Amino acid sequence: MKRLLARYADVMDAISVFIGHGCSVLFFACIVVSALEVVMRYGFDSPTVWSTELAMTLCASAWVLAVGYVTQRNRHISITMVEVLVSKRVWRFMRLIQMLIASGAVLMLTIALWGPAVKALNRVEHSGSALNSIQPTYLKTILVAGCILYLLQLVANIIRWAQHTEGETVNGH
Repeated sequence: MKRLLARYADVMDAISVFIGHGCSVLFFACIVVSALEVVMRYGFDSPTVWSTELAMTLCASAWVLAVGYVTQRNRHISITMVEVLVSKRVWRFMRLIQMLIASGAVLMLTIALWGPAVKALNRVEHSGSALNSIQPTYLKTILVAGCILYLLQLVANIIRWAQHTEGETVNGH
């Protein structure tokens, strides 16, 4: 069982890293779209109707999908002074408490987001902007996907915590 859980943690880590690295392309695309909008607006006096909405969607997608990567690397914003003040044993216990609280909170968020996402998929919602894209439907579903990735990575981190295989990513703030 221990090997199976360790294998799950390895696979989940690999998935989170792959998705996290892939999200960098979305941020780059956002930069390109934003730069194009600046050129079109100020260079040709012909702004686009789609660039702002697309840039928001790209950044939101990258931010939501990269949460597993950030969790796997233990790079969330944290108060590192506490880590310095307490013993390694206490800090290790505090990490477990943090992961359990985060798991509960994200589980509740996932449950709360599930209904609106299903409703939006059943009846596609549009943004109401000049572009009138399906951004609301897309973002509602991507939020659920991001929450699920976050939960799965938290489980992998808890497994690593229990097996004492967290590695150097834990203390690298």
